[in-house]
Order: sequence, then C-alpha cells, then structure tokens
Amino acid sequence: MKLKDKVAIITGAGRGMGRAAALLFAKEGASIVIAEIDEDTGRKTKSDIVKAGGKAIFIKTDVSKSEDVKNLVGKTIKEFGKLHIVYNNAAVFWFGKDGYITDIDEATWDRVLDINLKGTYLCCKYAIPEIIKSGGGSIINTSSSAGLIGIPKCDAYTATKGAVIALTRSMGVEYAPKNIRVNCIAPVAIQTEMVKESNLIDPEFDENKFLQSTPIRRWGKPEEIAKVALFLASDDSSYLVGSVVVADGGITIQ
Repeated sequence: MKLKDKVAIITGAGRGMGRAAALLFAKEGASIVIAEIDEDTGRKTKSDIVKAGGKAIFIKTDVSKSEDVKNLVGKTIKEFGKLHIVYNNAAVFWFGKDGYITDIDEATWDRVLDINLKGTYLCCKYAIPEIIKSGGGSIINTSSSAGLIGIPKCDAYTATKGAVIALTRSMGVEYAPKNIRVNCIAPVAIQTEMVKESNLIDPEFDENKFLQSTPIRRWGKPEEIAKVALFLASDDSSYLVGSVVVADGGITIQ
C-alpha cells in the first residue's frame, strides 16, 4: 500500500499507460481521479477500479482547456478534500498530420502543443496550490525519446516532449522547497493503442526491423511504465527531483 490515503489525478487514464497507472495506484491504496476526454474509456477505468475494491471518480476533461482543468481540480477537492499526486500522462501523436516542420498545418501544430504542453501547464498551475495545502506530494510529467534524441517526421510532438523535460527541471527547482517533487518519465515503444494506430497507418513501418534495432528486442508494456510512475509517486523516490527516467528498452542509448 505505497499510496495509502493519497489522492491522485491521472490524465488520459482511459487507456494505455494512464489506465495501467490508475489501476496500479488504486491497488496501492490511492483514491484515483480519472481525467479523460473520452467518456466510455474513462468510465470503464473507474468501474474496474471500484469493482476491485478501490476508490475512483471520473471527470470528463480536455486538459487543453482552462475551465476543464479548474473543474477537475475543484471536483477533486470537493470529493476527497486533498490532493497529493498529479500524473500528466495525456498526450497526442498524430501520424500523418504531424511531420516535418515545413509540412505541418498551423492548426495541427497548435493542437499538439495545446494537449501535450499546455495541458501539463494547466494541470500543474491549478493542482500545485492544492498539493501544497495537502502537505506536499509528487508531480509526474510525461516526455518521450523524442524529447531526448532527434526523431524525424514528428516535429510538433518532439517540440512538446523536449519542452516537458525543460519544464520538469525548472519546476523541480521551484517546488522541491515546498515539498513537491517534480519528475518525468520518457517512455518509448510502449504498446498502447495510440502507438499501434500510428504504426498501422505508416506504410514504412517494419515491426521486425524495428524490434531488431531495439536492445531489449521487444515492445514495452503499459504496466511496466505504471510501475515507474508508482515509484515516482511514492516515497520510494523521495530524493528524486527533476529526474528524467528513460524507460525505453535501451533505444535512446543505441
């Protein structure tokens, strides 16, 4: 019960890494706030947690909208009276729309930045005062290999993921004295629905070739990233501030 009596907001918790983290955090004793734009998947995650004996609420949230995020934090405090953990997991990668910077439509650029970067900003902006009131806690941001190395044909996504790392480090310096640890996960090649969808429509993607170029020779699982998030959310990582945990099976070092 590493998160006993803690309250955690997890964005994008309807599927993929966010859902895996919500299920694991609940198993470890946290009350979960599922912030998800898709009602069906958000309610399914809530139902599965409650059926397993955990505590969870679902709040439909577009993380790029200030009013939605204010509502998210407000309802969290109304329901649970406190807040300790925010896992900024929600993100979008649009294969076919994102691409080389000279080819990206301005509307696509704006939307990717709104979800991936502005969403992180808004969740931190409105959640941090409540985390301070609750005695401190942990913020977990989500980057990617795209924030660490050059990845072609996804310049909008890459810009957001590099910015998330820089923001994590800056916030780490600012809020550690207030008992809030800010850290970041950079997952790569995780078999989420979003990754599967992008690979399926990429005519140049060769799965066998890709896996042979990966040191660990396999895809990562959402549950593996959830365990990293649990470590960062819990007191097990009490001395980590501004860290970037690269969970990639060795891809970025190769």
